[in-house]
Amino acid sequence: MKMPEIAPGSKVLALGHYQPANVVTNDDLAKTIDTNDEWIQSRVGIKERRIAPDGESVEDMAAIAGGKALAASGLSPDDIDLVIVATCTLETQIPNAAAVVAHRMGINSPGAFDVNAACAGFCYALGTANAAVRAGAARNALVIGAEKLSQWIDWTDRSTAVIFADGAGAAVVGPSDTPGIGPVVWGSSGDKADAISIKDRNDHLYQEGQTVFRWATTALHPVALEACSRAGVDPAELAAFVPHQANLRIIESIARKLGADKAVIARDIVTAGNTSAASIPLALSRMLERGEVRSGDLALVLGFGAGLTYAGQVIEIP
Repeated sequence: MKMPEIAPGSKVLALGHYQPANVVTNDDLAKTIDTNDEWIQSRVGIKERRIAPDGESVEDMAAIAGGKALAASGLSPDDIDLVIVATCTLETQIPNAAAVVAHRMGINSPGAFDVNAACAGFCYALGTANAAVRAGAARNALVIGAEKLSQWIDWTDRSTAVIFADGAGAAVVGPSDTPGIGPVVWGSSGDKADAISIKDRNDHLYQEGQTVFRWATTALHPVALEACSRAGVDPAELAAFVPHQANLRIIESIARKLGADKAVIARDIVTAGNTSAASIPLALSRMLERGEVRSGDLALVLGFGAGLTYAGQVIEIP
């Protein structure tokens, strides 16, 4: 039996992102629910978020972000043979988003599947793509995190309406002579699964904010440190720390415990809100676009959310 040629490593070749045009500020929300700008910023750090219109789907946003990443990579659609979409907010479960997005992008006959690890989904998908490319199961993979959380939110519930938003981010992963994506550290705390849930298809997203906050600020910094350890990287070497954009207080708590003193900390949540699986690639792509990180820099990405799931790895900035 002949085995496929194994790549020494893989790396992120390019990034891309997309946000809907509609900006919703805290003052906008205060017109319809009992809240205000100071209350929202003091609790979650958000000033504004993007909300997609009724006619814009998860697949629409994913295809745009994916197209930008593909263009930036210099590859053609024919070079991609694996598409993974991380999402937890599809309107329907069938068909999957990955096959639809691949077709829209002109990617012919790729392996195509979705990953639902909620806000940790992008890191799960990136770890899977890394393994597929290194094992020879794929030449080049397109990994997309895309969410339309606005269609699952009760807009009269200030505990969730002020937090969640829509958007997409993407990465192209290809072979490399040296590893550009470190080993993934992933896991779950299923005993707390009820802390973030949607009861059924007619219900809205429910979150026990305090439960999630306590878990995230106590359980996740060891995961971040382990991801650095497995990659052979000291946190002091990191140029960027890009955690899931869940809550500014959570982000800053984990960053302090990580000890990455020289790293730029992603705070995309301030203007983008919590976009679940889209938040890490969206934040990372915007950081690169603004010149806050440079090609070749090392970044730690750390996803965490419903399930409760978590995953993280060190990557080289494309």
